[in-house]
Amino acid sequence: MLKRVHHIAIICSDYNKSKRFYTEILGMKVIREVYREERKSYKLDLSLNGEYVIELFSFPETPPRLSRPEATGLRHLAFEVGNLDECVKKLNAQQITCESIRTDKFTGKRFTFFSDPDNLPIELYEK
Repeated sequence: MLKRVHHIAIICSDYNKSKRFYTEILGMKVIREVYREERKSYKLDLSLNGEYVIELFSFPETPPRLSRPEATGLRHLAFEVGNLDECVKKLNAQQITCESIRTDKFTGKRFTFFSDPDNLPIELYEK
């Protein structure tokens, strides 16, 4: 039935800040950017390595999402990386703080978390 994840939709509080974060810092590419006048909303389609992955929305007056304490619902986004230490170093150079690198006790793989501009948890998981 299911074949793959098609995309992940994210609603941001500051469109320009989030657009910069996902494109300039995380390196995603813009597929399409549309302003929908009737909704007073931007919709930005982003790709990662040529694959459509994130739909970034801006809407007026959205409530903040709880990240801490953890709430029911989507917990975080996770991205696979080749060299975790190199990624953390690049993020730190952009004034983005990552949690301490941990090792998954079941897979033996290393991972860390950081937050997007709206405090959405993002995980980097070393291949």
